[in-house]
Amino acid sequence: MAKRRRDESPERQALREKIGGYLKENPVKDGKDINAMMRDMMSVILEESLDGEMDEDLGYSIYDYHNKQTDNSRNGYTTKTMHTSYGDMDLDVPRDRKGEFGPQIVKKYQNTICQDMEEKIISMYAKGMTTGDIESHMQELYGVDISDSTISHITDKILPIVKEWQERPLEEIYAVVFMDAIHFHVRSEGRIVKRAVYIAIGIDMTGRKDVLGMYVGENESAKFWLSIMNGLKNRGVRDVLIACVDGLTGFPQAIDAVFPKTEIQWCIIHQIRNTTKFVSYKDIKVLMADLKRVYAAPSEEIDLK
Repeated sequence: MAKRRRDESPERQALREKIGGYLKENPVKDGKDINAMMRDMMSVILEESLDGEMDEDLGYSIYDYHNKQTDNSRNGYTTKTMHTSYGDMDLDVPRDRKGEFGPQIVKKYQNTICQDMEEKIISMYAKGMTTGDIESHMQELYGVDISDSTISHITDKILPIVKEWQERPLEEIYAVVFMDAIHFHVRSEGRIVKRAVYIAIGIDMTGRKDVLGMYVGENESAKFWLSIMNGLKNRGVRDVLIACVDGLTGFPQAIDAVFPKTEIQWCIIHQIRNTTKFVSYKDIKVLMADLKRVYAAPSEEIDLK
């Protein structure tokens, strides 16, 4: 059952009355007014909290000099601009004479206070948007000015998570591992270049599928795949029953060097492509009909006539 207002706590009722009184003097007309109000309330709450942190850090409240037991003291305020989902706001951060005060609510060098905003930026970055694109997007949609350096600082937070994922332990045995590379055009040092993204997808002995790793290289090569195989082994993989790969020269040898008992299953799509490139266009349909019967057959011994 939904909670009725009369069941609210006394604290919430008092808060509602204060907000109601504020709204009577400052009526809200549209979304911009709501943003401005939320921004003002947030700044007041943060500044009061920072003053409380300073009191705790120094051991005495402002003007309470008779309880002062330190040679450090307050030294005014420093104004910093904070980026929030409600827009930019100026925040007065207290400082001390010795420069020892380290606030926790709004840390030094921190210029965003909205986790939701950081998640939006990381999401846009993961979808391939440049820092310049993200900067323009945040300004256009939310009216927030965020520099390239700030965006880079936010996106750098995911690097430890990515590294942890890349180095996580794996299962000892995989029934099947699919390995292939996808080629993308990316911007590098002001130029558009092609990069190969190596992907290894494994199916463990319970049938669970998992991305074992993704790696970026200049172009696809058996030598790079060999380093990936060694990386999988170092992460705990002892054996792969079947490796499904394309016809890259040297690929089977690279797998055999690390997992000598693994059986190679050539990718059917690549086999078909390699077959059809020797056939004229007018004969493709007939050939494909025959190949479909071949690759759909339950065994090699079955008579397809």
